[in-house]
Amino acid sequence: MNLLLELDWFYIATSLAKTVFLLGVVLTLVSYTVYAERRVSALMQDRLGPNRTGFPITLLGAKKDFSPFLGGLGQPIADAVKLLLKEDFTPNYVNKFYYWIAPGLGIAAGIVALAVIPFGSEIAGVPMVIANLDIGPLFVFALTSVGVYGIVLAGWSSNSKYSFLGGMRSTSQMISYELSLGLSVVPLFLILGKLNLVEIIAYQVKNGWMVLPGITAASPSLPTLEQIVLWIPVLISFIIFTVAMFAETNRLPFDLPEAETELVGGYHTEYSSMKFALFFLGEYAAMILGSSLIVVLFFGGWSVPWIPDGSAPGAAGIIWGLVNIGVFFAKVVALLLFFIAIRWTLPRFRYDQLMKLGWIWFFEIALVNIFLTAFILAYFFPRS
Repeated sequence: MNLLLELDWFYIATSLAKTVFLLGVVLTLVSYTVYAERRVSALMQDRLGPNRTGFPITLLGAKKDFSPFLGGLGQPIADAVKLLLKEDFTPNYVNKFYYWIAPGLGIAAGIVALAVIPFGSEIAGVPMVIANLDIGPLFVFALTSVGVYGIVLAGWSSNSKYSFLGGMRSTSQMISYELSLGLSVVPLFLILGKLNLVEIIAYQVKNGWMVLPGITAASPSLPTLEQIVLWIPVLISFIIFTVAMFAETNRLPFDLPEAETELVGGYHTEYSSMKFALFFLGEYAAMILGSSLIVVLFFGGWSVPWIPDGSAPGAAGIIWGLVNIGVFFAKVVALLLFFIAIRWTLPRFRYDQLMKLGWIWFFEIALVNIFLTAFILAYFFPRS
């Protein structure tokens, strides 16, 4: 009882509130990213896409259903209901235990990793991050590595050659591009000297975004010569990190683990109903996690030039804190649209091309970029 009385109930309450808020936003964003992908792909292919399903307010006595913005906004709700009510069929020849836990592993890693992402500045003195860890990026990389086990278990336990090939492809692809992903951000950590994501955003608020140096919230100005020189390895890191994130999330042109034209559906061929939906949600949750990490590391997180943070007293601080949250998720949405546009623009790599890009190009370039950053820091920024 004494231990319970000593707990910081305000900290517990705010942490629960932030968790519920972030989970609600992410799950909503996942659902409507699927809808956006269908509409964007339709636009790029001169089709209509889902434009009829609205909200069935006729059930409440209205004369016509509500279908705002050309209709279709109710499509994610209809899809969710369909998947919930669909028969959950489990083939007799699968290894049932691993077959059942694989979808949960696939989505859990991406959701839990979001806990260390700062999605805003602060509101009433409460920082908008669930877990402010000093090793935030390492935590994210560790959990995303665990996430691949869900795909591997799904491919192996399904006892299907298509699923097995998809699982094997995912394993080799993860190993190939996770090295490049991790090495690509080492130059940032050399420059910043820290691994705390909140402090990384604070640095960018003061000195400008990593991909846009000099443009600060307080006094926008042209970048200095030293900032321009450091911008070169940062830009290389950004390109490698972004492309490697496509590979880590199994998005085109790196969707070899699924590859409908070759493997039917890859690792989730034998799945249906909510088990398939969990894999589907897991892929989009990984996209949101990857986009959030790109925003935090390279695009200043919630910061925007000329917009203050939420540290101001009173109602103004609350308003600006909410604006910062909106700015962060606006950047994430922009990157998600970029993910979608790439999917419907580029063809799929051959497997040898995928391996060559990861091992022959990205791995070596990321290593050289680390030495380049170290040289620049030693030459232009010598420490006394």
